[in-house]
Amino acid sequence: MAYSARSTYQLSSNNLINELNHFTDDSYKYRSKSSNPPKNSAFSTNRTRYVPPFSIQTQQKNTLVVKGPLQCMQQGVANGERANDTKLIGEKKSLLNINKFSLNKSLRKTSFRLHFDRGDLPIKMEYMCGGDKIGWTIDIDKLDYNFYLPLFFDGLSETEHPYPTYARQGVYDLLIAGGEKIPPTIPQLILPLKSALNTKNLEVICTTLKIIQQLVLSSDSVGPALVPFYRQLLPMFNAYKVKNLNCGDEIDYSQKNNLNVGDLIDETLQVLELHGGEDAFINIKYMVPTYESCYLN
Repeated sequence: MAYSARSTYQLSSNNLINELNHFTDDSYKYRSKSSNPPKNSAFSTNRTRYVPPFSIQTQQKNTLVVKGPLQCMQQGVANGERANDTKLIGEKKSLLNINKFSLNKSLRKTSFRLHFDRGDLPIKMEYMCGGDKIGWTIDIDKLDYNFYLPLFFDGLSETEHPYPTYARQGVYDLLIAGGEKIPPTIPQLILPLKSALNTKNLEVICTTLKIIQQLVLSSDSVGPALVPFYRQLLPMFNAYKVKNLNCGDEIDYSQKNNLNVGDLIDETLQVLELHGGEDAFINIKYMVPTYESCYLN
């Protein structure tokens, strides 16, 4: 009986490398060949799918988010297309205009900025050892409060240097030296105060609240004069009244500068009630239902 010679397989270095490449191939990812979909098939797992933006499909694998209209317009402008092209009409133009503004800058040019850039304001910067402060080129007692006080109040909503420094310091100086000149200007101050509170900038809101307190304390007749305008000013108080900083057992370093919005709103409401007369609490309670009277407590 004849036996055939059985072939032997020698595991050389080249054969070892071929075997390793053979088992690390993508086709041997799974144990069964039937579970490996072909690479060029429509059901391939490696195929990239285009999905709409802001959808749940963007979190899936092998997906590519389709660019939105705003990104397409930005790319077109970066490539040299003009913003006033006839293709960019309607909604696309409005989106382009919105994208020009930064979040840290105000969306409107205040009258204070216009007068400051033209050099119409009688102020200048004085550089001193203890800090910079503004100086008045005209005596404050000779200024027309009906014109300058609303103008400086309009600059409270500014956030770009150096406009906030001039506006805030100018308001404080005018309120200290105003006296009985301030009550006739109250109706003109409501709109600038409302604009500053609606900026939703915490620094601007805190500064405005401090100025409202200074405004009420500047004259005895200012508090009752503000009562009819509570419906314009207090809605923002109601929105930010519960915004307190809860740092637990840590140290709150913002107490030094008094920048806690919730505490400032409580202090301002108490000042309005104390100096607003008999109808102050009723009107405050109507606009801010969670407020409790400082007389009762």
